[in-house]
Amino acid sequence: MLKKNRVLLISVILLAILAVILYLSNSTNTFSKNDSNFAITDSSTVTRIFLTDKENNKVELRKEGKGNWIVNNKYKASNDQINFLLKTMISLDAKTKVPKTEQDNVIRRMAAIGIKVEIYQTAYRIHISDKLKWFPYEKLSLVYYVGDATKDNLGTYMLIQNAKHPYIVQIKGFNGFLFTRYSTNEDDWKDHSIFNYRLTEIKTVTLEMPDAPDKSWTLENLDNRNFKLYSLKDNKEIQNIDTLRVMEYLGSFANVKFEIFLNNMQSEIKDSIINSTPWHILTITDINGKQTTIKTYRKKANPGETDMAGNTVLWDRDRLYALVNDGKDFVMIQFFIFDRILRSIDYFIKK
Repeated sequence: MLKKNRVLLISVILLAILAVILYLSNSTNTFSKNDSNFAITDSSTVTRIFLTDKENNKVELRKEGKGNWIVNNKYKASNDQINFLLKTMISLDAKTKVPKTEQDNVIRRMAAIGIKVEIYQTAYRIHISDKLKWFPYEKLSLVYYVGDATKDNLGTYMLIQNAKHPYIVQIKGFNGFLFTRYSTNEDDWKDHSIFNYRLTEIKTVTLEMPDAPDKSWTLENLDNRNFKLYSLKDNKEIQNIDTLRVMEYLGSFANVKFEIFLNNMQSEIKDSIINSTPWHILTITDINGKQTTIKTYRKKANPGETDMAGNTVLWDRDRLYALVNDGKDFVMIQFFIFDRILRSIDYFIKK
């Protein structure tokens, strides 16, 4: 027994010494010694990406679980955008070192307009093999700067922090520059989803039409098979509703997204639109009591636009403006997506 305890004690001490050595190694050797090694090897271990530019615009992308990321600790991130960036980071290939005659100009240009990229990944204090690894922690694994495109637009200037030479970096099979993939605009990373509900998750839906109160309504989901419809004008229940149409309607709230952000629109124009009377005010209350509301506003047609009969068109027939995310974001939406959920009360009444 004494011999076994001694062996166990020696094993623990050796493991402790190994852990200290690996910890010190990980702490001091943050960056690759290879000045041209821009690519990460495993995107699944990336936990955080920090992007910043010379105008102090900052974007932090943080992993919150499998397949879920947030932007600046405030907004859900677009999975498509995150995956596109991670794929870029894996595929980076340093084609050639920038010639000495051009290095000063490239570095000077990068200092003026470059984007700093910090990549954090999961590492382990003890990592013997893929199956033998213990004590995970977040590690700053790589820092580099992304500059503008080469003259032929086929490469991008990049420089690893503390490296001596910048490189021309490409992605094999892709002809183009990479600067725009590292956007420091918060809106470029935010998820475009407005609603993403199944029928069984919806408790009530209310559609207010301020210019047409007789067409406004509230729909209540009683048990996913039975529903009540009320007119907002007089708060009376509508008796002869088409249940199949109601179920089809409530099934239309899965993965409803807007087209683009318009937060940077000229403030005078944007404020004028937002301060006008909304066309629709649509509110969903889910089974947990959470409410999500959007307000839509008509968008003027292009000057001189006419219909097939030659009549002047006043309003855009394809798109609307909208306020989403508790009024924080001003966006563009498409009738193609939203026509099916911006129904007047008549739609639910049996003919």
